[in-house]
Amino acid sequence: MLLSLSLTHATAGFDVLERMTAAFASLRTPDLIAGAMERGEVAGAVVLSTCNRLEAYLDVEPASGDDVTARLVTALASRTGEDPARLLDSVAVRSESDAVNHLFSVACGLDSLVVGEPEIAGQVRRDYDAARVAGFTTTALDQAFQRAMHVSRDVRRRSPGTNDASVTQLALELAAGHLTDLRTARVLLVGTGAHARTAVAALAGRGVHDVAVYSASGRAEAFAARHGVRALAAADTLADGIAHADVVLTCTGRVAIGEHDVAARAHGRLLVIDLGLPRNVDPAVGALVGVDLLDLATIAKHARLPGLTSDAISSGLVADAVSEFTAQQDASNAVVALRSHVGGVLDAEIARARRRATSEQEADRIEEALRHLAGVLQHTPSVRARQAAADGRVTEFEQALEVVLGVEVAASSDQPPLRRPPPPRRERFADPPREVCRPSKQLLAPHPGGSGRVTPMVSACRLHAISPRSSHCGPSAAPASPGSRDPGSSGGPAESPSWPSRRWSSSSFARGQSDVDDGRR
Repeated sequence: MLLSLSLTHATAGFDVLERMTAAFASLRTPDLIAGAMERGEVAGAVVLSTCNRLEAYLDVEPASGDDVTARLVTALASRTGEDPARLLDSVAVRSESDAVNHLFSVACGLDSLVVGEPEIAGQVRRDYDAARVAGFTTTALDQAFQRAMHVSRDVRRRSPGTNDASVTQLALELAAGHLTDLRTARVLLVGTGAHARTAVAALAGRGVHDVAVYSASGRAEAFAARHGVRALAAADTLADGIAHADVVLTCTGRVAIGEHDVAARAHGRLLVIDLGLPRNVDPAVGALVGVDLLDLATIAKHARLPGLTSDAISSGLVADAVSEFTAQQDASNAVVALRSHVGGVLDAEIARARRRATSEQEADRIEEALRHLAGVLQHTPSVRARQAAADGRVTEFEQALEVVLGVEVAASSDQPPLRRPPPPRRERFADPPREVCRPSKQLLAPHPGGSGRVTPMVSACRLHAISPRSSHCGPSAAPASPGSRDPGSSGGPAESPSWPSRRWSSSSFARGQSDVDDGRR
């Protein structure tokens, strides 16, 4: 079951959100997410942190959702000194389709401080990729986040007015009201991350060209060269840069600007825009004479309310995408149930055939044929299940499975989470034989009756495409029987591919994955 825990500007004050974000690093450590995974409480997790939200998307057993929520919130509260009960009241908890709807809305910028901001999609992508590389995701999380990325692109393409809104743009609009002419202002940019890149583009769009950049990590010169701005001189301190600036825009997690940094400014008024969370600027700076401070809390008060035409269009697209995704998940449950049923029958028939086979080679040939037959028989029902999902007729399909085959389809919340570990390094094979991957090649085996005739088997590559056992056209390891010949060659014994020796159980067959090919390539 998908579960989302959200702490945002809408559910908690910026002070609470700032303290939680400061403790965000703890949420990625093994004693929280990975620890919960080791204990079996959480199958997978993706943690999302932006300038106005801290969220965890979890794949959990349905019965453990409340316990997992309480434990994670309590653990986070212990690191920040917050009252666990009050913090839990500030966390929005959503499950199943509500969690999917929230994820899609977040990726599309509909739940952002500035509705429609495009930067959030990149932040969602980065945090998802980090979780996937770390091995924290599951099949359910992969499907939800990948679909969210697709929906985000679709909304930006089809909904007007969703590409020009951002926290940085709104901050500059407010800055224009504090300055006589923003175009002539001297701007100091503190930070070189994603927000800094957005800020440079936004400043250029408003005709601001006197931009200097400061980086505590020493990346200012490289950033300046890439983006057409100038780096603060190596001998200059942050206070030196502030002293000669009209506007200071901060968007970093490394630097904290205090009163002593601002006190040395040469003359005139100074506008400080703090886009960081946690704060980059001490709030006391705003109390200094001649200094105006815009932080996220102030910017949020001027953000437009949702409900404009573009928001309604985007919300409609998201709602349609959630319905489609939910239906597809229901169809997947039906396909899993079908494969589980067929897999059980298949395992029983393979075991029976092996008991009756006269040799291991004969048993292997029979097993390959049975697995191929099972794959072919399941193909059309699987396609029809997805067609039924698109037409909103999944229930009819499930009823048909129960009437015809006696197969009961479990609900999404009843399906155990399937963890997807990080992909291992791909195994390399030395000089695999070309004939194994030749589409026209057929495998020939002696006829069971011993008449000297040969029985054509399926094409090696066709078997690869259909059989769930095979993950690649691997090298041939087992020689063909003396009677086997390649009809596409001039003569000589033909090689038959040596398929992986791992055997499928009915549960792995139902999920469409094996030890060899489970999506971890």
